[in-house]
Amino acid sequence: MERHHALAHECGIGRALSDVDCIYVAASAHDARFARICVASIRYFYPDLPIRLLAGGDLQSGLIEELRSAWNVQQAAVPHGDYGWGFVKLEPLFLSPGHRFVVLDADTVITGPILDLMKDSDASFIVDDETQSQEDTVRLYYNWNGLRAIDREARSPLFVFNSGQWLGSAGILTRDDFSPWIRWDMPRSLRYPEHFMGGEQGVLNYVLNQKHASSGLRVERRRLLRWPGHGMDGLSAERVIDRTAPALVVHWAGMKRNRLQDMVGADLLQFFESYHYQRVYAGSIRRLVALCRHFVTQWRRAIGVHIVLSYRRMVRDPLLKLRRVL
Repeated sequence: MERHHALAHECGIGRALSDVDCIYVAASAHDARFARICVASIRYFYPDLPIRLLAGGDLQSGLIEELRSAWNVQQAAVPHGDYGWGFVKLEPLFLSPGHRFVVLDADTVITGPILDLMKDSDASFIVDDETQSQEDTVRLYYNWNGLRAIDREARSPLFVFNSGQWLGSAGILTRDDFSPWIRWDMPRSLRYPEHFMGGEQGVLNYVLNQKHASSGLRVERRRLLRWPGHGMDGLSAERVIDRTAPALVVHWAGMKRNRLQDMVGADLLQFFESYHYQRVYAGSIRRLVALCRHFVTQWRRAIGVHIVLSYRRMVRDPLLKLRRVL
């Protein structure tokens, strides 16, 4: 693997950085393992491009220091706090005008120099070229028919995209563009959760669609995403190593498991995890410690979710029975 890292430098892979200034990786305390893997995949192709972690809340202790030491990764300069589900990914939009960036979720890896897919575009935003049925658009993004009661300009979306991978430009959209739909206090929350998918994804899709339709905002669709739920189509770690893999973002949205080997495309995850720990001092030991912390974190999170759901059932079921009686 060290040979492949040297080869990447010798060949200058990822040196043509287009006009992208930074890649932001959205991370939280429970996905530290995936954040390490994601960062390692970026560094495999882009040794020098600035990478910033977007912390949606508290991060695993020591994660920033480890990534800074191994890969020169910094934490994004956004206010500290609990952003809620995904809302921190909007923050780069409000930085200095002209700042061009890519946003990735932590549970992604790149399989090639993805900026090559974007460098010949002058669009303000580039998103995945996704096709969804009307029913899935409402389920995954937003209900535009319902929004018409609030916004008379609401219309059927011309495009939809998963917000785990997109290119954006700062200084074009403002918080005011999102304020009718988002409460900006911490944690962030939706004003109309009955019409938007939870988190920022639905609102971001809505605002970009509305701006595209009303003012001609340049939003370009390109094939960026490979979702393992639809199969890997031959995409593998071996092809990444041989430089024959297409440049895509593999995103395990809704498909994460506690053990990497139980996931579709596990060889990619394991390859980039090994690549990461080659750069970490006492990597074998720290990998074992990190693995234990990962399982403990996931175990605690699962228990927490179970408790919350059980409590909601305890409160909801008696109310339902009371309503039936009344």
